[in-house]
Amino acid sequence: MVLISVAVAILFIMAMPKINQSDSGSGGENDNANNDTRPSVEYYVPAPERFSKRVITTGSVRADEEVFLRSEVPGVITAMYFGEGSRVEAGQLLVKISDAELQPQLSRMGYQINLARIREQRQKNLLDRQAIAQDDYDVALNEYNMLLAEKELIEARIGKTEIRAPFEGFVGLKNVSPGAYITSETGIASLQKVDRVKIDFSIPEQYQHQVRVGQPMEFTLQNSEAVMHGEIYAIEPRIDSETRTLSLRALANNDDGTLLPGNYARVELELSAQSDALLIPTEALIPDIGGYRVFLYEQGKAALTRVEAGARTDARIQILSGITPQDSVITTGLLQIRDGMDVRLAEGSP
Repeated sequence: MVLISVAVAILFIMAMPKINQSDSGSGGENDNANNDTRPSVEYYVPAPERFSKRVITTGSVRADEEVFLRSEVPGVITAMYFGEGSRVEAGQLLVKISDAELQPQLSRMGYQINLARIREQRQKNLLDRQAIAQDDYDVALNEYNMLLAEKELIEARIGKTEIRAPFEGFVGLKNVSPGAYITSETGIASLQKVDRVKIDFSIPEQYQHQVRVGQPMEFTLQNSEAVMHGEIYAIEPRIDSETRTLSLRALANNDDGTLLPGNYARVELELSAQSDALLIPTEALIPDIGGYRVFLYEQGKAALTRVEAGARTDARIQILSGITPQDSVITTGLLQIRDGMDVRLAEGSP
């Protein structure tokens, strides 16, 4: 039993140098990796690209022309000549209001005018023969002309009992029916011209000098990704003192009737464009009291450089000066590095 224990001890002692040697060899590689205390970084190399400065805002779609049909005179509706939601032409008769009291007046006036015209002709013949004085003829002529004017007045009153379309478009839903008594306050229906539509929107006053009539714009409707195009055609000549915004109005074609007055619109307006802009990830930008800085990766070191920042997008920012397309802008590890510090590239970096 003692001999067996001694033999085991001798074998263990002989094996220890190999074990130690094996452990020592594997540990050397790990020690070399662990001894590299340089911060690990990644970088981004910007390339010149087209970049447009845009303002995004909200707006509303309006009809090109819109009125609410009302009557100038009170009365009972005798007929309506349109269907709800139908298209009508300019000048088309839409609503007729009773003119039962005016038509007899017009007929009576016709008889009086005929009599006055005969009298005026007789007086003119007498005047030509110098049988009457000029004043006598003037009285007859004046009476005739006054009756003509009264007839025109009656005809104008009758014309007000006919509501016609001031322009072509689509009539909305009726609010009244034939037989209803209406006044000038009664809304009959809406009439809208929507072959093209207007888009009303506002932008911050700081951009007032970057917009112009004829400038293109883009917009989308709520719950739609289809991009539509329009053109600014009018600019409000004042700044809203409460919202500090400038109101604009654009026109867009609507031949297919996709756009309805009242639609919500998400508007994008390009203010300027640059074909060789340099953009970097926003996380690479370091703000300080004097402006902005970035770290550049230069031959294994971090170099702090001041830059001038421009417009932003959701994930990137334009750099106006301070870097070139060949620079490597550090994007990670910014809290651990200092100017001139040795750094190493993270695994997988170029």
